[in-house]
Amino acid sequence: MNIVHTLTIRHLKQNKRRTLVTIIGVIISVAMVTAVATLVFSFSDLMIRQTIADTGEWHVRYQDVNKEQLAAIQGDDATKTVAITKDLGYAPLEGGQNPNKPYLFVKAYDTRGFAQFRIELSKGRLPHTDKEVVISEPVATNAKVKYEIGDRLTLRVGERFEQGGDRPLDQTEPLRREDNTLTETLQHVKTRDYTVVGFIKRPVWERAWDPGYTIISYVDENIIGANDRVDASVVVQNVNPSLFAHAEDLATKNKIEKVQYNNDLLHYYGLSKSKASYSMMFSLSAILMAVIMIGSVSLIYNAFAISVSERSRHLGMLASVGATKRQKRNSVLFEGLVIGLISIPVGILCGLGGIGITFGFMNAMIEGALWTTEKLRLTVTPLSLLIACVVSMLTIFISAYLPAIKASKVSAMDAIRQTTDVKLTTAKAVKTSTFIRKLFGIEAEIGLKNLKRNKRRYHAIVFSLIISIVLFLTVSFFTVGMRQSLKLSREGVNYDLEVSYSNGKRIDDRLMQSIVSLDGVTEYSVIQELYKNAWIGEVFIADELQEKVKKDKSLLQDGKYPYEIKIHALNDSSLQAYAKAVGADYEQLRDPGHPAAIVMNTIHYKEMDTGKYVQTKAMYTNVGQGIELTNIYKKKEEETKINKVTVAALTDQAPMGMNPIGVGGLNIIVSERVMNRLADDGDLASVLTLLHLKSTEPIRTQQEIEEMHETNLNVNNVYKSRKSEEQQILLMSVFSYGFIVLISAISIANIFNTISTGLSLRKREFAMLKSVGITPKGFAKMMNYESMYYGAKSLMFGLPLSFIVMYLIYGAFANKFSYGFTLPWMSILSVIVAVFVIVGSAMLYSSSKVKKENIIDALKQESI
Repeated sequence: MNIVHTLTIRHLKQNKRRTLVTIIGVIISVAMVTAVATLVFSFSDLMIRQTIADTGEWHVRYQDVNKEQLAAIQGDDATKTVAITKDLGYAPLEGGQNPNKPYLFVKAYDTRGFAQFRIELSKGRLPHTDKEVVISEPVATNAKVKYEIGDRLTLRVGERFEQGGDRPLDQTEPLRREDNTLTETLQHVKTRDYTVVGFIKRPVWERAWDPGYTIISYVDENIIGANDRVDASVVVQNVNPSLFAHAEDLATKNKIEKVQYNNDLLHYYGLSKSKASYSMMFSLSAILMAVIMIGSVSLIYNAFAISVSERSRHLGMLASVGATKRQKRNSVLFEGLVIGLISIPVGILCGLGGIGITFGFMNAMIEGALWTTEKLRLTVTPLSLLIACVVSMLTIFISAYLPAIKASKVSAMDAIRQTTDVKLTTAKAVKTSTFIRKLFGIEAEIGLKNLKRNKRRYHAIVFSLIISIVLFLTVSFFTVGMRQSLKLSREGVNYDLEVSYSNGKRIDDRLMQSIVSLDGVTEYSVIQELYKNAWIGEVFIADELQEKVKKDKSLLQDGKYPYEIKIHALNDSSLQAYAKAVGADYEQLRDPGHPAAIVMNTIHYKEMDTGKYVQTKAMYTNVGQGIELTNIYKKKEEETKINKVTVAALTDQAPMGMNPIGVGGLNIIVSERVMNRLADDGDLASVLTLLHLKSTEPIRTQQEIEEMHETNLNVNNVYKSRKSEEQQILLMSVFSYGFIVLISAISIANIFNTISTGLSLRKREFAMLKSVGITPKGFAKMMNYESMYYGAKSLMFGLPLSFIVMYLIYGAFANKFSYGFTLPWMSILSVIVAVFVIVGSAMLYSSSKVKKENIIDALKQESI
């Protein structure tokens, strides 16, 4: 170690507080980089394991291959393992009690297939021959058909074909039925004999509405005939981008027609057949790391800049005895190396420990948000550690490089005289407004002049605060935007379960009463839907329609635009509660002699073309006005039966379960009596009835409804998806605000360090002020005003920058969601308070030390 390095280490030891603060800042930065890298790899590992559990472990599937093609796949250099599978077909389930699942769906796996597709055995053993089967448990629990191990089955296995259809139907295709009669048949039927050797848990790929219960047999590679066809699911040796081209080439060479990729699994390996998707994943990862690096460099740089400022006299003395520019530059870079050698190992350990503890607390939430059965575990790979080390070293190097260059350029005389830190080019540089002295006093003027003299330190503090302000407000706005987007996408979905008939017929009162009386059902609503039309004057139509009409006047007839009217009829109890909520007269709504309706004049809807969620005025109208309804028209002269409906109330609040119509339509809510008055005899057959439920246990309630085995009754459970989305936002908020806390911690550490060092360097100045009569109260007043300048300046720049970034985020959301731009005022107020608290605390802490200094000793002192 040379003399320059020895002196650098001695300087670090002498300035323990500044060195410690710098090390803490770097440790936080390294911990953050490590946490992000580990988070990415850990989530990737979780989703890989979850996808394997859901869809099996395979990367490429070659479908309908013969024995010769199978041999070519197995012999390929890129192939690691091959699982052989075959869908044998459907067999009628004799004695089944669920009319919606009348079949057994027979699949066959080889030994490797049972391992790769995670078949969970609950009793008995797996098949060893093609004469043995295992049966999924729902055959007994749902279909009420009991089998025992050792039972012999004779099944007529064939393929499902719709009447008149020319292609077989698979498990993704629902039952074809009409008026409770199947309109599909089994063809190409073969009789197969099996012995039951075990039972399995319901496979994840078998859904509750699939037409067949799964039973699994065995396929032996050695007895596959020359004309037999199987599917070969391949795990490749190396998962890399060449996988797709290689699979296509192998298929072409061996005349294999169908190749399928496990895109869900490959996606989590960082692969996608779509170059755009691959580029997007790479770009997002790079942007996240860049944001961390920029934030860390901006803040850690300040610590090294202060170090150079403090060491200016020391570097000048080295220069006066022959130190070269290179040696002075290397002195600062060596300081960065020493700090890095200490900080990077500690930061990596802190990052791993912090993210590991976070996983422990967040695992339950992650399972709910992502619908995973696998646990999120801490995954540390050589690549993740390498990324953390490289990014951290690059961050420290960039942070130290600019101060090092500056140190190499300082001349010996300037450094010894310390004329570089405070350098004024003109008298105007420290000129202040007379308004400042008159309003706040001479103490405020002195404080402001000091900031102007020490611009570098002043700018460093302000910049640190701006970084924290912008990050906090943008993340806060992003989270609010996510909640707003969830609200728009879930508009009207304020229920847990929706029950309806797939054939559109009305749910009879007996069945409805059985459903709403189930344990756990706390609230229900019955909605009947009917469509009519109305001609609306141009001045009353939605803004979006007025823009269209301006371009094409042919859309109007006699100055009116054709609106589609969606009539929603609520049952009496639901209507009474809804009318009270929106301020409507319930009795007026029940009078069929004078039809009245609640009109939704503001709607939230999803555009079908763009997928964008929009909030807009549906129509401009007032309470008491009438809307004339017509039947669905062809030409105006052919319209029949006009009914006038009075607007009883206007609202933007949808009743539970209402599915609103978009622009060009109007949603009106009426009573069942009024619905019957407005409907023609032919309309009653087309009325759709929907039952919406709120339940304390939605999943259990859904199961109980399905166990009623009512034909064509559909149950849509929106509870799980809504909870998942809410937990995704919460999860994102936790990690986002954790990121902000770490960046803010670096900022606060540097602010304390900068202010404390700055005040220490001003000991002689403070001593001179005290010697000419400044009182302790005046000194405190000067410090308070300096704090106010720091806070005001950072807010002056930080808030506008935050607003710009917020608007950009709003613009990104606007690609899919349309809602008004609003500022997060509570977050802004919190930031304003926090800024002054942070700066004030740093000033208070630092000035308390300076106050204790002896005036004579401080005047004698030339440097700290």
